[in-house]
This record gives sequence, C-alpha cells and structure tokens, in this order.
Amino acid sequence: MTTTRHTAAQRKDDVLDAAMIEFAEGGLAGTSTEDIARRAGISQPYLFRLFGTKKELFKATISRCFRETLEMFQRAAEGKRGEEALHAMARAYIDELMTGDRVRLRTQMQAYVACEDPEICAAVRDGYGDLVAYAQRVSDLPGEHISHFFAAGMLLNVLASMQVTSAPEGWPQLLLDGISKEV
Repeated sequence: MTTTRHTAAQRKDDVLDAAMIEFAEGGLAGTSTEDIARRAGISQPYLFRLFGTKKELFKATISRCFRETLEMFQRAAEGKRGEEALHAMARAYIDELMTGDRVRLRTQMQAYVACEDPEICAAVRDGYGDLVAYAQRVSDLPGEHISHFFAAGMLLNVLASMQVTSAPEGWPQLLLDGISKEV
C-alpha cells in the first residue's frame, strides 16, 4: 500500500475544506478541533501545528469563504462594467444560493455570529470590505447602488438560510420578486 504525502499547503487546504463543513454546522463555539482533524484525516496536534489555535483556523476559514465569494464575483463580472457587472455578480450569487452547496452560506452566517470577538470581527470586516471594494471598482457606480446591491445580497442570505428560496409563497415571494426585478 502506498501513501501519498501531501505538502503543508495541501494539508492546509484539506483542513480548511473540513473546517468549513464543521464550522458551518456548529459555529466557532460549537465545533471541536478534534472533529475537524478527523474529517481532514490528520491528527489534532498536526492541525494545531498548521493553524496554531482554533480561532486562527476559524479566521482562515472565513477568510477563504469570503475569498471564494470574491472569486465568484470576479468570474461573473469578467469583461463587464457598471450595472452589467453588478447584475452578473448578483445572478451568479443567486444561482449559487439556489443550486449550490449551502456550506459557504452557513459558514458566512456563522462568521457574522462570531463577530463578538474583535479579531474575528476584523477578519469578517476585511473579507466583506474586499467584496464591497471590488463591486465598487468594477461597477464604478455611486454608493447607493453598491449599498442596494449588498442589502439585496444580505436579504438573499437570510431567505436562503430560512430555506424559502426554492418554493416561496406569500411574503418570501414578495421579497424575491422585488430582488429579481433588480437583477
């Protein structure tokens, strides 16, 4: 039997994959590093060698989560500017929420919950700030457009968290119709 040895960078990616799943489920307080290590197929001491502390692992996980969202925005807006770029980014985000894996959404929501910790709050602000800066830069639109774009995105996050985006009736449909007219 041969075993493939992974580099530290590959192991870190494996741990971040596992951590995103576990943190999405239990948040910072409710997730054990033992469960993350088990899911990643490594020992708990090695996990700590890679990330130092559970908090550092959580910060790395949420930074990755925001980075992946930014990369999705960048792919969607490629070659576009102005309203066209924002609409493409919104469509990509909606498609991900409707058909994608809920792990990134749940990880993002857990990140907001953990903002009582100043270090985590700073990581969340940095990641969210990168999204805002990109949307503003690629669209070159005034602040009210950018604000509306992110307000609609947060409303979509809440609706997706409540699982009312697939077959809404009544008030969810009202809200989704309002958002879809903007996209």
